[in-house]
Amino acid sequence: MTSATMHSPADSQRRLVLWLLVAAYTLNFVDRTIVAAIGQAIKDDLKITDTQLGLLGGLYFALLYTILGIPLARLAERASRVKIISAAIFIWSGFTALCGMASSYAMLAACRFGVGVGEAGLSPPAHSLISDYYEPKKRASALSIYSLGVPIGVMIGAVGGGWLAQNYSWRVAFIVLGLPGVLLALVIKFLVREPVRGAMEAEPSGPLKPYVLREDVLETGRVARAMFRNWTLFNMMMGITLISFAGYGGGAFVQPYWSRTFGLDYAQVGLITGLIGGASQGAGVLLGGLVSDRLARRGATIWYGLVPAIGIALSYPLIVAIYTADSWQAAAAWMLFPGALSYTYMGPTYGVVQNAFPPERRATATAVLFFVLNLIALGFGPPLTGWLIDHLGAFHHAYPAVEGVLPALVHLFSIDAGAFQAACPGGAGPIAGSAADRACRAAVELATRQGVLIAYAVGLWAALHYLLAALGLRRGMPRTD
Repeated sequence: MTSATMHSPADSQRRLVLWLLVAAYTLNFVDRTIVAAIGQAIKDDLKITDTQLGLLGGLYFALLYTILGIPLARLAERASRVKIISAAIFIWSGFTALCGMASSYAMLAACRFGVGVGEAGLSPPAHSLISDYYEPKKRASALSIYSLGVPIGVMIGAVGGGWLAQNYSWRVAFIVLGLPGVLLALVIKFLVREPVRGAMEAEPSGPLKPYVLREDVLETGRVARAMFRNWTLFNMMMGITLISFAGYGGGAFVQPYWSRTFGLDYAQVGLITGLIGGASQGAGVLLGGLVSDRLARRGATIWYGLVPAIGIALSYPLIVAIYTADSWQAAAAWMLFPGALSYTYMGPTYGVVQNAFPPERRATATAVLFFVLNLIALGFGPPLTGWLIDHLGAFHHAYPAVEGVLPALVHLFSIDAGAFQAACPGGAGPIAGSAADRACRAAVELATRQGVLIAYAVGLWAALHYLLAALGLRRGMPRTD
């Protein structure tokens, strides 16, 4: 009798655990991306630049998130993953609510660091937990369902955050959307059972080695080395990092773009981008795992690389159509499609990584993947896109007759963005409706469109890496044990 047969959990328990983890990941992304949803309200109130706005959604959150991810994952290889997840949800939810009490940019930044501390403790143990509830041939599908938390969270953050910011304030949005996580933390602690490690493997896992700090550091290094040296794993890691850079960077300014370009209020923008974009992205997340698993069961593991490569490449022309549309109605119609194509990367990537490592290394493998992904994509995607928009805006404000992006890029490092910020604090003129105000807003609108399109173009680089990973997958699923 195999280990998988002996320890296989009941279907009802398996589904309960998976959907509770989906709920946790949903709140994770609500609290992670709410800055993008209500960013324009924060900018208008605190009179900050797009670079500062990008830092709130990026590096200030991602720094401790990435640093703590690996030690928490190593802890999850030995300690109760359920307890780690519960504590993590409680911490990040509390700090999200505290963001609503911040009276300055510095206080808001400090609270975002705290959100990152808590969120570091979710996905590595969650991926490991799911792998002990689902057998290898179903893991990409299960992890795709778990990853539904991303579009659902973005949707709730956009719709709920936009409505709360419009009808109350951005501070109320943080508080209202942060507090539900405290309750979910308690539900998970008391309802989720810690499974046997390696429960779904053909052979049982050996006993865990006693904790030794030096050995723990070396083991993390061995996992990282395995990922960087394996052709398939390296290209999957580069693919998810680059498409996430595009998504976090461009996505941080989606809602501001709609407000600046079409003059819609926060609630309208949240409803349109949240419902349409979220539904499209959710479809992509599900399709990526289900389609690649189905094709791979026929022996064609190459599809774990080809599905995201094709989807991402096809999505970019549709993204261009969104951000060059003349009306919000046309832009909304185009928004129905790109997410269903570009978000196909999640399930295949996570499934390949989890299947490549033995049970006692899976949380660490996820943490190493997330360290690279989040430090580069989340840490630098939003602030670099914000910096780009600030400088493109400065150029277009100084040279309003030149609308092309290439001349602006040529002068990117020579333009005085500080003078632009002084003339247009918060992206607007000092007197609403004046000629100076209209000039400021026109420059920011054009710069936002160009900055978002440049950020999303990084996804084409990601598609290339998924194609390279597919070449490695022709030989079968990678193994590191």
